[in-house]
Amino acid sequence: MRRSPRWLRPVGGVLILGIALWRFGTDTVVDALRGIDGSALLAAAALAALTTLCGAWRWVLVARGLGADLSLRSAVAESYRSQFLNVTVPGGVVGDVRRGVRHGRAAGDVGRGLRAVVWERTAGQVVLGTLALGASLLLPWPFRSGGRTAVGGGTVVVGVLVALAVVAVSGWVVSRGRGRFGRVVRAVVGDLRAGVLGRRTWPGVLAASVLVVAGHVATFVVAARSAGVTASPVSLLPLALLVLVAMGVPLNVAGWGPREGAAAWLFGAAGLGTTAGMGTAVVYGVLVLVASLPGAALLLVSHRSGQGDGLSEQHVAPAEPVVDVDARVGVDVEGAARG
Repeated sequence: MRRSPRWLRPVGGVLILGIALWRFGTDTVVDALRGIDGSALLAAAALAALTTLCGAWRWVLVARGLGADLSLRSAVAESYRSQFLNVTVPGGVVGDVRRGVRHGRAAGDVGRGLRAVVWERTAGQVVLGTLALGASLLLPWPFRSGGRTAVGGGTVVVGVLVALAVVAVSGWVVSRGRGRFGRVVRAVVGDLRAGVLGRRTWPGVLAASVLVVAGHVATFVVAARSAGVTASPVSLLPLALLVLVAMGVPLNVAGWGPREGAAAWLFGAAGLGTTAGMGTAVVYGVLVLVASLPGAALLLVSHRSGQGDGLSEQHVAPAEPVVDVDARVGVDVEGAARG
């Protein structure tokens, strides 16, 4: 029973993708793929290089904040390998788990290596969600009712109140936590302070995350153009951000499933056509797959040379503040390391 959710995730992705294909037919997919040309592939590869470099930089910052040294060169190579595995293996997070384990083994602490990946990916998801919310509130929103945006002021107030309540409850839990649960909570807070919110860490993590999101959005716009969508980039921006958020849903097959369903629904609601949304999502998936091929080459080279993951033994320095390693953080790696 504990293993059943692992099987349900790809099954759910297959069902969503199957329903989308049944609804729109294979002709929609074929027509969208015909729009892919050399310029689109080159643009996707260049944008992937940017997002990979920025994501690797974020990983390096978080890992060093937690006390595990990691070179940018090794991080870039491992990130490319991770991307290829994520877009080819069901679940969409195999590559992230792999690089966390490999780095942890090289650094002498697998738990710390996994936590570094979890926190850096979580930071990226938080920034993505914040940008999506901001775009929904500030940019011209395609979903309108009576001349007003679908997200009203009341919704914003409720969201702020909920956020304040979460902060208050979290502070109480940290101050009152006892026993094993208290140690885990304090370990989480310690990881956040050292690995993500450290004075020398958070500016770089924030900047890298924003650049990663910008690269993904730009790739989405390239995909939309290839699929024949003529809407302006400003109109596509909130749609792209919401589709990227939907991609974090764990019910997927190597990234396929929720992305196509969300794009079809959002494009339809925005008046751009559900077919256009489906085609854009399919083209986006193909562009991302092609752009990740350097990771396949790196995997092959490292396998033939016997280098494994290509990470050298790293010195583990004490993190500031020092986190009780025995208080293992109960974080769902597969859920937080997506996207």
